[in-house]
Amino acid sequence: LPRGPVDDALVARDGLTLEQLPAGARVATSSQRRRAQLLSTRPDLVPIEIRGNVESRLSKLDAGEADALLMARAGLERLGLGERITEVLDHERFLPAVSQGIVGLTCRADDSDTQALLAALPDDGTHARARAERRFLNTLEAGCTAPVAAHATVDGATLTLEARVLAVDGTRSLTGQRTGTLDDPEALGSALAEELLAQGAAALVAEARG
Repeated sequence: LPRGPVDDALVARDGLTLEQLPAGARVATSSQRRRAQLLSTRPDLVPIEIRGNVESRLSKLDAGEADALLMARAGLERLGLGERITEVLDHERFLPAVSQGIVGLTCRADDSDTQALLAALPDDGTHARARAERRFLNTLEAGCTAPVAAHATVDGATLTLEARVLAVDGTRSLTGQRTGTLDDPEALGSALAEELLAQGAAALVAEARG
């Protein structure tokens, strides 16, 4: 389906932005990527673990178990909770997760009727963006728990991929960007991953695994 908002969002008590949070404020997230980028941006804040669905996390925030939450903007808005967002975070500080904001549809390989219905959906480049980002992640041999970010954009027939691999404490990061074509998004994802691997990305991924 067409990609939704890819941004990370801050949901803070008292309507505060990230810059307005006082030193020592507890920021809850279950994402290593968000934690690492938070510490890279505001090392004086305290990331804490949080579990549960969107509503339960918001309830925990309201109960005082955290001072702020880091969440996906798309999830909040799709649930009609966009008004809880106190700041949409920019990509310079918070590059999105692989395929963030994308809803994918699957069907059986031999289900031609369903395939015909899916083929009729408009293609705005979202599938190519997902393929580039996922190939980047797979080439790194990193899973969803690693502090890895990737964001592909489309301009005509041109596909651009920006990616980042971070240390879990946010003190080190590797960032790269490459441009390719919509015809071969996997090649773009692989090439950028190999570029960052040559710079030492594998060690950062291994560090995240503990």
